[in-house]
Amino acid sequence: MSEVARFRAVIFQIMIAGGICMQGIAAAQVVTVPTTPVVGSSNPATAEPTVTRPSTKPCTVTLYSNEAFNDYSAHPLTYMPPAGCQGPWAKVVLSLDFTVTAGTQYDRTASLYLGNANIFYGTTAEPRSALSPSWHVERDVTDLSALLKTAQTGNAIIYNIYNSTYNGGIYGTATLQFYPANILNPPADAPDVVVPVSGTNSPYELDATSSVLSTTVTLPRNLTKAYLDVIAQSQSGDEFWYLGVPNDVSGELETYGGTAFRETEITIDGKPAGIAPVSPWIYTGGIDPYLWEPITGVETLNFKPYRVDLTPFAGLLSDGSPHTVGISVYNANSYFLATANLLLYRDKLRAQTGGDILQNTLSAAPVPSVVENLTTANGAVTGTVNVGSKRTFTVKGYVNTSLGRVETTVESTVNFDSNQTFNVATSGIPEIQYVAQTSTVDSKTTTQLGILAQQVATHWSFPLTLDYTFEQNTDGTYTQIVTSDQQHQTSESTTINGFPLGSSSTVEEVKSGDTLVYNSTLSAVNKVGPTTSSASYVSKDSKGNCYSRALTSSARVLTSVQDNKSCNANRW
Repeated sequence: MSEVARFRAVIFQIMIAGGICMQGIAAAQVVTVPTTPVVGSSNPATAEPTVTRPSTKPCTVTLYSNEAFNDYSAHPLTYMPPAGCQGPWAKVVLSLDFTVTAGTQYDRTASLYLGNANIFYGTTAEPRSALSPSWHVERDVTDLSALLKTAQTGNAIIYNIYNSTYNGGIYGTATLQFYPANILNPPADAPDVVVPVSGTNSPYELDATSSVLSTTVTLPRNLTKAYLDVIAQSQSGDEFWYLGVPNDVSGELETYGGTAFRETEITIDGKPAGIAPVSPWIYTGGIDPYLWEPITGVETLNFKPYRVDLTPFAGLLSDGSPHTVGISVYNANSYFLATANLLLYRDKLRAQTGGDILQNTLSAAPVPSVVENLTTANGAVTGTVNVGSKRTFTVKGYVNTSLGRVETTVESTVNFDSNQTFNVATSGIPEIQYVAQTSTVDSKTTTQLGILAQQVATHWSFPLTLDYTFEQNTDGTYTQIVTSDQQHQTSESTTINGFPLGSSSTVEEVKSGDTLVYNSTLSAVNKVGPTTSSASYVSKDSKGNCYSRALTSSARVLTSVQDNKSCNANRW
């Protein structure tokens, strides 16, 4: 094992050396943190907004309270719809509060299922010997209303190794808030049917490109629209897939194999149906845990599913025959966890619709290009590795609705580009790696009913840049310097026959940097810092609505919170 590989294997133990704080199995109090981050706090912080609420008084259903996730098992749930708010609902919001006791613990994957449908997915924060992190997350789950109308069983999952060494206990509380509809808060236009595509109340493991998560189901005969909300989370050897290189050079470059390209493939009855990009989420223990205290990476604590428009297949799916929806991850390299929900709308006036696919140019698999430009000289490997993929396709189908024949055309361009620069000594030190990666999806959905044509144009992008340096100093110590810049950009605009109806956009960004100095045996940290980070979130729409928040931190403490600065500077 090289010095760098050994360093990566022990970094977590180095960070917590001397910091063990023993905790018993007894329940700890879940701390409810303010929805606005607090200056001076080291609790996990994000610039993301909370879910907006209707003005009606909600009914609350508690899924679990002060639950201790101190074992490696799923915790069963039983859900009953709220007796005082039977619907229709204007909105349904899932609220979760987490606390990890001070001590030693890794970040853990957290997910929540009801009726096999995923209603939350994220990761947990890591504690310190003197910090018991607490955080709050929310998710709008209104689109799952059809599932929540009836009693369900499910699982809360945080597989946590808990023993005399890994003694950070994880505790959580989860509630669902149901907001009744009224004149001022009309019922939500939620899907009529929710079909889970998952394991049994759990995510499903995908170990290779050939691994497939699938669900076979016979659907209602009167479908009009179909969407698939997908999450593919990297795990184990795939956790740092965005640092990967081709297998033939992974040894000399001291990094992961499988290249830096991953993509989620969607099939219906074994045939290509759609694509979902893989978000390069970085967890709170990723690369350098100090980078993510207190400001976490983009979506780290609360993953956002990617929505694939499968409406061109709605007519086909309404034929009364069983159909199989499949999900796989191209280049999965042990391994990804995947989960999805198929969201379906039915015709309110017709018992049977029907239709078919008219065009589908999506190929079965991507054909990424890989260009290696590496030179070995003077005891070092230097140069670049570039990986790219571009897929442009059209899927068109029709449904015979009660309003007439509706044709839906989805035109998409999916781009992936990774440019990596290396300077790696054959001894493993120094190691310098720079990554500039961008995943982008541009899609246009045209819905044609007679002479009326509605077009919805969407843009999704997740740029990531990482600059990593690990080198030995003249005094025998080692220095690691890391800077990271993550962004998540989305936008949507709608027109009818060319006339604009509305638009919206959101940009989230997290920048962080840290320097660590280790002793000559890589067994202790001599110096930490300067650790600095910032986060910003700006969302706006054509109606004049705007939200913005900016955070800064230094030395693992939040130093500033600014609300609406970007909105006030860009009034239109």
